[in-house]
Amino acid sequence: MQATDIHDPAYFHQVVDCQWACPAHTPVPEYIRLIAAGRYTDAYLVNWESNVFPGILGRTCDRPCEPACRRGRVEEAQAPKPEPVAICRLKRVTADYKDDVRHLLPKPASRKNGKRVACIGAGPASLTVARDLAPLGYEVVVFDGDAKAGGMIRSQIPRFRLPEEIIDEETGYVLALGATFVGGRRIDSLRALLAEGWDAVFVGSGAPRGRDLEIPGRREAAARIHIGIDWLSSVSFGHVSSIGERVIVLGGGNTAMDCCRSAKRLGGKDVKVIVRSPFEEMKASPWEKEDAIHEGIPILDCLVPKAFLHEGGKLVGMTFEKVRAVRDARGRRQLVPTGEAEHVFECDDVLVAVGQENAFPWIERDLGIAFDEWSMPVLDATTLQSSLPKVFFGGDAALGPKNIIWAVAHGHAAAISIDKFLHGEPVEDRPPMGMNLVSQKMGIHEWSYDNAVTPDLRHKVPWRDVNQTLKNIKIEVELGFDVQMAWKEAQRCLNCDVQTVFTTAQCIECDACVDICPTDCITFTANGDEPDLRTRLRAPSLHPTQPLYVSTALKTGRVMVKDEDVCLHCGLCAERCPTGAWDMQKFGLTLPRAGRACRPAPAPKVAMPG
Repeated sequence: MQATDIHDPAYFHQVVDCQWACPAHTPVPEYIRLIAAGRYTDAYLVNWESNVFPGILGRTCDRPCEPACRRGRVEEAQAPKPEPVAICRLKRVTADYKDDVRHLLPKPASRKNGKRVACIGAGPASLTVARDLAPLGYEVVVFDGDAKAGGMIRSQIPRFRLPEEIIDEETGYVLALGATFVGGRRIDSLRALLAEGWDAVFVGSGAPRGRDLEIPGRREAAARIHIGIDWLSSVSFGHVSSIGERVIVLGGGNTAMDCCRSAKRLGGKDVKVIVRSPFEEMKASPWEKEDAIHEGIPILDCLVPKAFLHEGGKLVGMTFEKVRAVRDARGRRQLVPTGEAEHVFECDDVLVAVGQENAFPWIERDLGIAFDEWSMPVLDATTLQSSLPKVFFGGDAALGPKNIIWAVAHGHAAAISIDKFLHGEPVEDRPPMGMNLVSQKMGIHEWSYDNAVTPDLRHKVPWRDVNQTLKNIKIEVELGFDVQMAWKEAQRCLNCDVQTVFTTAQCIECDACVDICPTDCITFTANGDEPDLRTRLRAPSLHPTQPLYVSTALKTGRVMVKDEDVCLHCGLCAERCPTGAWDMQKFGLTLPRAGRACRPAPAPKVAMPG
């Protein structure tokens, strides 16, 4: 294998699995250490720089970081159900215990730069664009049909998961940077908006249309059949305050979980979720399913809806066909009828949460914006620029429904593109990521980070009593970690961003690091191709997708090979090394943002003769 290039930011970035998996690349271990030190305001600001909405995401994020967490893999052999660090709920801790941060945030630009940017929709993608561009002097105006900013954060996430005051606070931080919010104005013609002379337009309108279910009885019983996301919006804005006692929720995603839990609070006594797929294959996050079941809501799987039953125009029930999932030789799933008699369930209301899709009836098709066969805009996935150069997309409106943290990542990327576009630069020339490595050595046996690895299992976030929360849809269910529990959970982090950095020239091949390593992650051996090298490691290579750190050739011709997947970042190798060939160095990723950092470097001045 070639020696590892540790000067490439992507290498150590990939080793910090949680940060690598986060679409916004939030430096997770850094803010967790700050929490452990009681520096909640600093931890909040570290989050805010990357993900913009720490308090919101600390309650609602889909947590792509947690399945990537190395702690879960380390515990595979020790625990029947290995659990990652509670990264998301620690993010909430930063919001719950921070001081007033308003004076620490960027200030509005003292003067405008003369460029006007319109953002359509006031969801997380548009607000991130505004957050990045307004302090640079752009006149950013955010339009939304609702009276308050937040988009789907405000309209579709129930208050028992996300209190409105948290939304007000964190959207307020963005708008205080100098962006203008125009609520109550729904954009119904892109042509008309472009005629107002905007220099760039960002479309962050989300995926506002819920999919319907056209089966027999749909029209006849329409009065008590509701599209899930529309119904959630009506509940959020107080237009709906009750529902029938018997409720069926169709769908297996997170929207279905929000629907069933909301229905339970609005009068539903017999609320059930019915889904086509097997329980294990539902799209809902595992914790969302657990929360619904905890509240006494059954989830019935492998049932395909066949008809709405009605009497005299009134919905009375539904019929379903029982199926089982089988896979063909290529692994493709098919739902095959079992031949059982149809299942019949009585109901008063049905909430249809079988998916969302984009709707762009307000974008005229002769403006020069290309759409694909699914009526989605044709975009460059990196720049998010459409075929009409001044129009950019982001969030669910760009590449289909995902989640809040992806919308934030799109907002950062689109802001860079808009900034470059309005400076006459090629938007495809992306500014590179940067990094720094800082030694943590404070003495022979002392580090400036806590390298003790606690054996604790994951700590559960406390809940309010379910009998209390089911009586009021606005009472937040999760209480969040208190300070003591947050500290304990923070100790489970393995500090994956504090890297073991090896210097070949200082190594005398005494193998002291090999002897002291508690996980046998270090091997000195002859080089070879990666598949062969992985068979000669001291500890089995269980996850071949994780990188190997390979040194240049040592004096004996051997190389040092460290399996990053097994390393605990405990620092014992560096403490034991007699020559200082090993050092613990904290990796920091410098993310590109709109502004001066993404401008191309000026050409060096050449002195003229004479």
